[in-house]
Amino acid sequence: MAAFLLGAVLLIVQPQIVPSRPAINSNAETSSQSVQRELLKKTSQKNDFKENIHSNGSCQQLPQTIIIGVRKGGTRALLEMLSLHPDIAAAESEVHFFDWEDHYRNGLQWYINQMPFSFPHQITVEKTPAYFTSPKVPERVYNMNQSMRLLLILRDPSERVLSDYTQVFYNHMQKHKPYPSIEQFLIKNGELNVDYKAINRSLYYIHMQNWLKYFPLDHIHIVDGDKLIKDPFPEIEKVERFLKLSPQINASNFYFNKTKGFYCLRDSGRERCLHESKGRAHPQVDTRLLEKLQEYFHEPNKKFFELVGRTFDWH
Repeated sequence: MAAFLLGAVLLIVQPQIVPSRPAINSNAETSSQSVQRELLKKTSQKNDFKENIHSNGSCQQLPQTIIIGVRKGGTRALLEMLSLHPDIAAAESEVHFFDWEDHYRNGLQWYINQMPFSFPHQITVEKTPAYFTSPKVPERVYNMNQSMRLLLILRDPSERVLSDYTQVFYNHMQKHKPYPSIEQFLIKNGELNVDYKAINRSLYYIHMQNWLKYFPLDHIHIVDGDKLIKDPFPEIEKVERFLKLSPQINASNFYFNKTKGFYCLRDSGRERCLHESKGRAHPQVDTRLLEKLQEYFHEPNKKFFELVGRTFDWH
């Protein structure tokens, strides 16, 4: 009887084992697990993960690598350059599986169906730049694959804001719709409008903190987008090493196009450049306003450098 009572006491005082990752509250975890069960339920109704197998032996599979962002950071250039490697199979379009509810509800089988056909030795890659700044995406990716290798390409936050505006501006111009000047977005009541979405997207440390709740830093490779534009080969070499790919991409795969003003690709004698929408000139911004924007990012950039243990040549 004494032994029984002693055992009961030990069970009561024994500390609970708490998992170190991810650090989320129980309500969020329950909600996520519920969504994940629904996803798996949907796929099981379709004979689990139904493989679409090609006659040549390739098939569609979940990606092992995702380019998570950032918007206007150079994600398309990164994907095109990475596609030079024979062991990479890249999804052509942005899938928006983890950030668009209509897509996420379709389940993992739908996600697989958006992937390219690949061979067993190849790494399947998809890119959706909006993933990086979407709060719900890190947990969803983690629930699918805790070992996911993530690629994040960043550039000077101020320059990224201008590129962000430029893209939306040209989209409106093509539809013959008027669009306000960038000053109307950047200034509010005589001060910098910090609520402007393009500015929030450039607060990298906030979004990075969210990803680091679920993935260790060594699972996230940060590509320097500014260096990728100026000298792409060294940056792509680093990506090859991160993905444990054999070194197949060479300096000869890149050539500078003087007309376009940026590097283009050469693959098996075939030359190709990014779409004409890439590399557009930014709007002229008053020097004092640009300095104010750069000054605003000074502290957030410092926090980001400390978070990732690395500095970048940003204003």
